[in-house]
Amino acid sequence: MKLYARRKGQMIGQPREFVMIDESNFRHKRKYGRGRFAKTWRRRKWVFGMLGVAPRNSKPILKLVHRRSRNHLIPHIVRHVHPGSSILSDEWRAYRGVLTDLGYNHFPVKHNQCFVDPITGSHTQNLERAWLTYKGKIWRLRGNRTEDLLKQHLKLIEWTYWLGNRHRNGPLGRLLKDIHRKYHL
Repeated sequence: MKLYARRKGQMIGQPREFVMIDESNFRHKRKYGRGRFAKTWRRRKWVFGMLGVAPRNSKPILKLVHRRSRNHLIPHIVRHVHPGSSILSDEWRAYRGVLTDLGYNHFPVKHNQCFVDPITGSHTQNLERAWLTYKGKIWRLRGNRTEDLLKQHLKLIEWTYWLGNRHRNGPLGRLLKDIHRKYHL
């Protein structure tokens, strides 16, 4: 994934694509409430997700952030979303007024009133469903025990959707191709 990010960059928000943004808590869960609870996991681990939804595919960008403040989230949006893109989000106060000032078309959804905006039809259901899939994968692999392990699993999820699924032989074919390229076998 680093090779791909270095060459082309991870940019979403093309003309026929819209971007959904949201943050989710990836806290370590103990099985049956038993066992030790590590000191590092008393604090919440927030993952900021940006999902580029196009007609045929979706591409996630997942970043571990320590806080959900404007100063922590907006730089990720500026770095990874094309200017002028349509962004769908909930009405989190970190996004209020800032995204339109930066040149994005912002469509907020008030989740306390409805999940799909009746006027614009905007919603964040694709990303909310994606959170369930991502958390399920990470929980099955016990990938949220440490911050470094969580970051590696988030990168693996990004690699799968950005490169693995696009290869004609699937993720395994792409992995073998990357290994061949790296080690010149």
